[in-house]
Amino acid sequence: MDYKQAALQVLEGIGGKDNLVSGAHCATRLRLVLADNSRLNKKAIEEVDGVKGVFEAQGQVQIIFGTGIVNKVFDEFSKAAKIETATKEEVKQAATAKISPFKRAIKTLGDVFVPIIPAIVASGLLMGLLEGLGKAFPGLSASDTFTLLSLFANAAFVFLPILIAISTAKVFGGNLFLGAVIGMIMIHPNLINAWNVAGMESIPQFSVWFGLYDIGQVGYQGHVIPIVISVCFMSKLEKKLHQFVPEVIDLFVTPLITVLVTGYLALTVIGPVFAFAENWVLVGVQWLIAIPFGIGSLLMGGAYATTVVSGVHHMYNVIEAGMISADGINTWMPIASAANVAQGAAALAVALKVRDKKIKALAIPASLSAFLGITEPAIFGVNIRYMKPFIAGSIGGACGALVASIFNVGATAYGVTGVFGFLITTNSAFGYLLTLVVSASVAFVISWVLGIDENK
Repeated sequence: MDYKQAALQVLEGIGGKDNLVSGAHCATRLRLVLADNSRLNKKAIEEVDGVKGVFEAQGQVQIIFGTGIVNKVFDEFSKAAKIETATKEEVKQAATAKISPFKRAIKTLGDVFVPIIPAIVASGLLMGLLEGLGKAFPGLSASDTFTLLSLFANAAFVFLPILIAISTAKVFGGNLFLGAVIGMIMIHPNLINAWNVAGMESIPQFSVWFGLYDIGQVGYQGHVIPIVISVCFMSKLEKKLHQFVPEVIDLFVTPLITVLVTGYLALTVIGPVFAFAENWVLVGVQWLIAIPFGIGSLLMGGAYATTVVSGVHHMYNVIEAGMISADGINTWMPIASAANVAQGAAALAVALKVRDKKIKALAIPASLSAFLGITEPAIFGVNIRYMKPFIAGSIGGACGALVASIFNVGATAYGVTGVFGFLITTNSAFGYLLTLVVSASVAFVISWVLGIDENK
């Protein structure tokens, strides 16, 4: 492969070096930010030797080359474009500046919740494992070892507000430890644990704002949005204080004022208001999922892939984290799994039916990736490109989500979908299996029947 020639063709396809704002690469893709995306010639780039797909996402143009090739192409590309190599974070910032405020807000929420996924997955997997062992060996749950393992499994969920607070502080540029303190304040042991409120006849009150109104002495276990908003406010306040407080007293005054002001507002204004709003959002989502005959889940399963294309799918992390915090069960995961597996099956049908070796070489690994929960290669590299497979995948996702609703499938964590979702599935492993089989079968058959225009 001629890496220099490929780089020059890519540069021409994006509209020349004067249209390039920033560029970097990850393990498999060139990540470019363009001044004017209308000058992008996707068809020309797709014809470049070595290119396995081109798509636009979150303000970036991403060109898939694959491991071991992308870095060599980028070296030639940066020479031809005469640009300094940017970090992924710099490209990310340049891309973020181009997207709409709504998408930027959704993306920011994704940036908060995605880093927490390993902790949630570890706890969720362990919780699912313990549940299975407890059912298989009823006497095991009384052992000290089981009790210890349960402690490990619950830890991330018990202290989830603190994890969210730290991640939020990092995203908004605040001090991570001050963020953690705000999270601790909102679940302090001196406040009534939110899980215990339902069984209480009366709740002690705080009189706040000079007696203007009262608030319940209740913690924010089971909530995520109040934590995010509180720490976002804290980060902005802290940065402002650093600008105005003299250096000689900054170390003492800034943290003190930041914690006092944010802590009070978090418990008296931000917390109550956004907890109320969050409750209604969760109630709305759960109401949709609970619509009789699985109609709500069917609609959401069908629309899921479209939200991935638009970039607003990051909001689902917030919904899933809220579900787990509030009820311990994530009923959104099987819907996402149905949609992901369906897109993979639609891409697999393309791979098995087409004669074009380049399309086949792209579609096979893309479909396998989707079965494991990573759908971007299948959606952007194959299905959206030819549209019919994307429609087939959306229909398959809708059918699979319907099955998940009928069997009341749930999960103990978020961040894992597809085949690996079995590890965190609760309620009905058979229901989850049927969800994946139905979504994949429907999508595959429809994609096969519709076919694609290989000359497109």
